[in-house]
Amino acid sequence: MNQTSTFQHVSYLWDEAKAAELAGDEVALFIYRSNLLGADLRLTNYAGGNTSCKVTEKDPLTGQPTEVMWVKGSGGDIGTLTKAGCATLYVEKLHALKNRYRGLEFEDEMVELFNHCLFDPKSAAPSIDTPLHGLLPFKHIDHLHPDALIAIAASKDGEQIMKEIWGDTMGWLPWQRPGFDLGLKLEKIVQENPNLRGVILGGHGLFTWGDTSYDSYMNTLEVIEMAATYLEANYGKKSPVFGGVKLENGPSETERRKLAAEVMPILRGLASSKRRMLGHYTDDARVLEYVNSNDLPRLAQKGTSCPDHFLRTKIRPLVLDAETMKGDAASVQTYLESQFEAYRQDYVAYYERSKHANSPAVRDANPVIILWPGVGMFSFAKDKQTARVAAEFYTNAINVMKGAEAVSEYLGLPEQEAFDIEYWLLEEAKLQRMPKPKSLSGQIAYVTGGTGGIGKAICEVLLQNGACVVAVDRDRLEETQTELRQKYGKDSALSARIDVTDAESIAESLRQSVLQFGGVDIVVNCAGLSISKPLQDTTQADWDILNDVLVKGQFLVSQEAVIIQRKQKLGGDIVNIASKNGLVAGPNNVAYGTAKAAQLHMSRLLAAELGPDKIRVNTVNPDAVLRGSKIWESGWAEGRAKAYGVKVEDLPQHYAKRTLLGEEVLAEDIAKAVLVFVDGSLSKSTGNVLNVDGGVAMAFVR
Repeated sequence: MNQTSTFQHVSYLWDEAKAAELAGDEVALFIYRSNLLGADLRLTNYAGGNTSCKVTEKDPLTGQPTEVMWVKGSGGDIGTLTKAGCATLYVEKLHALKNRYRGLEFEDEMVELFNHCLFDPKSAAPSIDTPLHGLLPFKHIDHLHPDALIAIAASKDGEQIMKEIWGDTMGWLPWQRPGFDLGLKLEKIVQENPNLRGVILGGHGLFTWGDTSYDSYMNTLEVIEMAATYLEANYGKKSPVFGGVKLENGPSETERRKLAAEVMPILRGLASSKRRMLGHYTDDARVLEYVNSNDLPRLAQKGTSCPDHFLRTKIRPLVLDAETMKGDAASVQTYLESQFEAYRQDYVAYYERSKHANSPAVRDANPVIILWPGVGMFSFAKDKQTARVAAEFYTNAINVMKGAEAVSEYLGLPEQEAFDIEYWLLEEAKLQRMPKPKSLSGQIAYVTGGTGGIGKAICEVLLQNGACVVAVDRDRLEETQTELRQKYGKDSALSARIDVTDAESIAESLRQSVLQFGGVDIVVNCAGLSISKPLQDTTQADWDILNDVLVKGQFLVSQEAVIIQRKQKLGGDIVNIASKNGLVAGPNNVAYGTAKAAQLHMSRLLAAELGPDKIRVNTVNPDAVLRGSKIWESGWAEGRAKAYGVKVEDLPQHYAKRTLLGEEVLAEDIAKAVLVFVDGSLSKSTGNVLNVDGGVAMAFVR
């Protein structure tokens, strides 16, 4: 047994003080253990693996004590597991299902019967792994997918290696799809070998257990540590890692970022042929070691092994040729189009070879994982979290291949087995139960002035409707990003510094958008400032800064963003936040009003030019948005109050009174106007102006 102080390849996170607080509550300790295991990506990944505990509870029907199993429910994640995410089942009833089991051909019907074993009908839905826990006699069980263990489980000589490491204290079950039959086999191997501390599922993962949560936790860590130590001692012994380095002296980190940002919008556009996708890019050292190696073509073609890896990464990745990718823009575009088409054809052929009479229809045939030697890995999925997790799982698969090749020969999942998991009717039913996408799902919004009152309100409304958002501005960046991620998820938002008068600053912030999410779909030019002075008091500096920020800024941002939108070939939206002052000649407002009028007309000009690219350009004209707006932090309020002969504190009432509706205009009102232009409601409208001013007759567009 290893001592906790000697762990090198796993994280020992158990806190005795925290555990003491939970003493006496076995379920709470089980949740605690699960969260600790899920916190270490070397042990499992998001939504990967499951854990359980068995406790005695009072039967609500008989009042008698009965054994109940708490187990992670379907679709949950042990790293964030709570009691609400668990299924609770009568252990006795789970065993009684043996009398109903009709064999491998009828596996799927057992899943519905799990619901008849629920102790609490309101608990989470049981997963397919439920019998793997329920039929074992142990109080606490961990089923994980650690890279080090799967490396052995996916090795040609895996069972022999297992015996070399653990002797007769570990059991081996050859690859089999999870289900009731696999649960029966687990039960049998444990009954026949009472000395076991765990079982390795060939090509799949690990089962370990203990009498208490702590015992199970320690057993799990120790088994994984022993596997990782064994692999560490063998790297490079048999042969160079991944057959040695093929691509030496590749691009620097800065060059990789630049190359990735140039190509990612093209990849995203091609990957979005069926539905709009979001992307993730990584040049993690483990990824680069793999993609720059001699063995990349051979190993990539084998695909992944663990079902959790495969379900998120598809049958195999698309591998790009490094030399061809050095060509000019036109040749790279042609090459990528041909590679995607070849991949789609290959995927459809795989479907046709493997399908059954009752298989669901073929799904999106585009690759999820794209590997570019010298540059890194790209992944694309329906949302950012799924794209990121797919990349994490393929990185796990890389670790598995590295370990398996170091001690034996890596074996991928057989093609038919892979298909049977990917198109499993139970998986299809899970997909059909997923909530309907929001109106902006898969869209990437780039909002200048995104940390100010109106800009931030626009970010929030777009996030609420499913978009990912890049809020670019000069200040309040970290606090805005933190706030948006806390409210809408850690994968939802990014902030970046920008100077809208500087083309390189704009280009860099857009590169960050591309590298974070894959591209840009919606551009909102909201950055602004206000200066209110009569003609004689307006300086040349006043004039220059207003026109630089409002007019030049809108021009430069649109120019850079359209390059990306054209690469994607997905169309897009540009919404420019101008002002009522672009239409109305008001007092003491010559520089600001002129700049706003220029913004308004530039929008019309861009709409006329970008229509063939399916890029819509529209304008929202606010007026008198006081609360939260950054322009009122300057001397603008004082200037307008002086122009109208009122006190600053009376401005909101003054502006509201002069409107037809008598309403104060809020930042949220402007945000909703932006939403209408970009959420599909006005998909055939471009070159339009929407006034959000409470109704100012002088500003009616004639």
